[in-house]
Amino acid sequence: MKVSDFNYDLPEKLIAQHPIEKRDESRLMVLNRKNHTIENKVFKDIIDYLNPGDCLVINNTKVIPARIYGKKETGANVEFLLLKRIENDTWEVIVRPGRKLLAGTKVIFGDGILEATIDKVLENGNREVTFKYEGIFNEILDKIGMMPLPPYIKEKLKEKNRYQTVYAKHEGSAAAPTAGLHFTPELLEKIKQKGVEIAKVTLHVGIGTFRPVKVENVEDHDMHSEHYYIKKEDADKINNAKKNGKRIISVGTTSCRVLESVADENGFVKMAEGDTNIFIYPGYKFKCIDNLITNFHLPESTLIMLVSTLAGKDFVMKAYRQAVQEEYRFFSFGDAMIIL
Repeated sequence: MKVSDFNYDLPEKLIAQHPIEKRDESRLMVLNRKNHTIENKVFKDIIDYLNPGDCLVINNTKVIPARIYGKKETGANVEFLLLKRIENDTWEVIVRPGRKLLAGTKVIFGDGILEATIDKVLENGNREVTFKYEGIFNEILDKIGMMPLPPYIKEKLKEKNRYQTVYAKHEGSAAAPTAGLHFTPELLEKIKQKGVEIAKVTLHVGIGTFRPVKVENVEDHDMHSEHYYIKKEDADKINNAKKNGKRIISVGTTSCRVLESVADENGFVKMAEGDTNIFIYPGYKFKCIDNLITNFHLPESTLIMLVSTLAGKDFVMKAYRQAVQEEYRFFSFGDAMIIL
């Protein structure tokens, strides 16, 4: 299977540069796999496609302001992008410019409230660094850090919280689980009132989610790894819905990857924590999820491959062509689709 099979033409003007004013008023494309129909709705209409007893699974990870700017002792400017905590105050980071940041180099951030020492250069070119500070690390990041927006967003984000879901709780992501950005507290309350269960998982989204697929054949792609956990109470909600013949509706590809990583052959899940590098592409048989709420993804990305696995490649590519024609907004701050 060729990576180029998942390409489509996208005019640059359709890449959303900022979130719309009201989260739940983005557009919603409804893909019905059984009838092969495509409808155009508004996101708040999502409630019409959810039934009592269904289980909606959300990813409650929280994006940290992981982009920080500092100076070497020589005065040269340096940019760090925090990728993942290795342990305690030791992190893996992307550094720019990288050439001269060798082991032993010190970098000062925020007029000295944070200091980093490069421990070693990793095989992938990233750095392992140890931070030194007084106080609480996340509070310091809140003061000096910027949201690590994807490279295709060129405009500055006015409010940090617009790159967070309203239910974001556990800090650790370098990118938002963007399908969840459309929900408001009011919409979630209406969904609960309808009798839909809401279960939570946590998957800390890595910057690898934006990494282009550089191989020609899909099967040769080396998938990045991300940390997840699911609690017993949430596993129980998912399993109860399954037992009662109700649907598991994943909010986003991140929730989907957790569920498919921990599910047994019958689709039941259990309390678990670990790292997953699951790569879902056509040919994969879903074990746990029935439906998916997701945004519109980059051409030739692992995410469009996952969506194509659930809805069928030809149907998805047809939907994407229609979305372009009807000027949907694409990517992180863009519009959504639900696959039924």
